[in-house]
Amino acid sequence: MAGELKVLNALDSAKTQWYHFTAIVIAGMGFFTDAYDLFSISLVTKLLGRIYYFNPASKSPGSLPPNVSAAVNGVAFCGTLAGQLFFGWLGDKMGRKKVYGMTLMLMVICCLASGLSFGSSAKGVMATLCFFRFWLGFGIGGDYPLSATIMSEYANKRTRGAFIAAVFAMQGFGNLTGGIVAIIVSAAFKSRFDAPAYRDDRAGSTVPQADYAWRIVLMFGAIPALLTYYWRMKMPETARYTALVAKNAKQAAADMTQVLNVEIVEEQEKADEVARREQFGLFSRQFLRRHGRHLLGTTVCWFVLDIAFYSSNLFQKDIYTAVQWLPKADTMSALEEMFKISRAQTLVALCGTIPGYWFTVFFIDIIGRFVIQLGGFFFMTAFMLGLAVPYHHWTTPGNHIGFVVMYAFTFFFANFGPNSTTFIVPAEIFPARLRSTCHGISAAAGKAGAIVGSFGFLYAAQNTDASKTDAGYPPGIGVRNSLFLLAGCNVIGFFFTFLVPESKGKSLEELSGENEDDDDVPEAPATADHRTAPAPPA
Repeated sequence: MAGELKVLNALDSAKTQWYHFTAIVIAGMGFFTDAYDLFSISLVTKLLGRIYYFNPASKSPGSLPPNVSAAVNGVAFCGTLAGQLFFGWLGDKMGRKKVYGMTLMLMVICCLASGLSFGSSAKGVMATLCFFRFWLGFGIGGDYPLSATIMSEYANKRTRGAFIAAVFAMQGFGNLTGGIVAIIVSAAFKSRFDAPAYRDDRAGSTVPQADYAWRIVLMFGAIPALLTYYWRMKMPETARYTALVAKNAKQAAADMTQVLNVEIVEEQEKADEVARREQFGLFSRQFLRRHGRHLLGTTVCWFVLDIAFYSSNLFQKDIYTAVQWLPKADTMSALEEMFKISRAQTLVALCGTIPGYWFTVFFIDIIGRFVIQLGGFFFMTAFMLGLAVPYHHWTTPGNHIGFVVMYAFTFFFANFGPNSTTFIVPAEIFPARLRSTCHGISAAAGKAGAIVGSFGFLYAAQNTDASKTDAGYPPGIGVRNSLFLLAGCNVIGFFFTFLVPESKGKSLEELSGENEDDDDVPEAPATADHRTAPAPPA
């Protein structure tokens, strides 16, 4: 059976080596770029509104119309959802390595193209920006299932959770870097091209050179991805794909002999046995019986998590303004507003986002995925209710810092919780031939939640008083009631977590059932000695 292949046992029992850290960096830089590209748009949307939708007769600075704002913020998510499904499926058909290079180059090209968006009118610029950001999202979508699957299939079973979590944790550094780059760019432009506040000089508050600032911020995301392309192409195909899907256990053993620096000689009889096994498909009764509830659990948990996570993250600048943590827009110039929004996001990333990711890295193989996800949903619910119930208290002068601290704790427990585990678990519990596909389906459900959050929150969080809504928006239910809705999403995620098995300390084949016969009867424990001997000197 699959678990008796020496090459897979060697991977499961391998000590932590240099190649593990190399794989983390190579896969992680893709996620660094993912996070940078998806979240950096929230840093420049206010600036885009001032540049392209300026109305000299208005008392407030220009802002993106509701439909344009929804498109600019949400179109990349639509692309990501499509990319997760397509590249997830393709990764199981063509192999992880072949598809991995495609997604990275698509990300690099579209990242640069986003910053070069052109047009003679506001509509033209926004249309080209949305076009390129859709295909950027398409490439980013492919990185989700492929990075998770590659890292899970390379890792040993003792520290697999930490390794996959470390790849995902690069998102935190992507968020942080996005804020830092935006701070540096806006500060540099502001220093060179100083401008008065909007209420002092409506036209002069946005200098023409500001049009370069947002383009530089968006294009910078291509650099780290481009730097890792060579090493991504040098990685061998994962042994589990080669042995269990491509049915070439001898090639898998040869590849891992070089990677692990040990001699692995696969027995032909066992390799032939694996090759002959009948395998069920995604839409079969066997899959539904073995993994149907698991896939339901991973998709629902990721869906409701991303409604809460992305609605808060993408529009945190609006929340800061609502509690008066940022000055009113008309008291700032365009570049000053970009600087202060970026500073706020950087502070949250540094204090709330990054620590949560790395707490997961350090503790996931100690306390397990189930406890972390359950606890994360619980505390996210508690802190969102803590923000919503006394919301009027938080919006009174003197209490704004407390609001931001509570908000940061919500992000901390999202990242030391379901935002990490929903990414990790789907890469562990499904069969190798369907692993990338099922991870893509789960991730696509998450992005559907992100679309609901990012589009819906634009409207839902509007003030209930029509005279106090943003220009072009109908009255909503307000930030307070929106927080109640997001807390409800977390409660749903809490209960659906019980459908997902604990994967700590188990081999991928044990979790997926690839060690079992077709009648679901577990194999007797293997007694053969599968130790590997050191490779002979070159």
